[in-house]
Amino acid sequence: MMLELVKHLHEGHHTLVVSNHGEMRAFNRRGVTDLLELLCREPQFLAGALIADKVVGKAAASLMIKGRIAQLHTDIISRPALELFKSEGFEQIIAYETIVPHVENRTHDGWCPLERLCFDKTSIDEMVCAIRNFVEKTSAHLSAGT
Repeated sequence: MMLELVKHLHEGHHTLVVSNHGEMRAFNRRGVTDLLELLCREPQFLAGALIADKVVGKAAASLMIKGRIAQLHTDIISRPALELFKSEGFEQIIAYETIVPHVENRTHDGWCPLERLCFDKTSIDEMVCAIRNFVEKTSAHLSAGT
């Protein structure tokens, strides 16, 4: 089943594919927005889900842990994300192609803002709260045209 998700991720040029309860969904927004939305609006779909993702940083990892996923395959994982999965007992469900020191921002000239935001945090709930606040502020700025 995981191979099917990974194939769908790449062939469909999606950013995230989630499968659970016999249903497969593909997502295309950048960053953690789709994952956060699933966790907040449909936590039952995330719980026990299989996930194929292109890039997983510490922020995405915290959302997946909070959502109690069953399995993850990612092309790229950051070292902080991998360390978080290990510290939370999720390392046995993670498959990845490449480890990077950190997730880069969209212009590739520094850290992803969410990777930086979560880097020093150790509490999953604290990370999820910080991610939610960041996404809400970013969405509000985009909606206002600023």
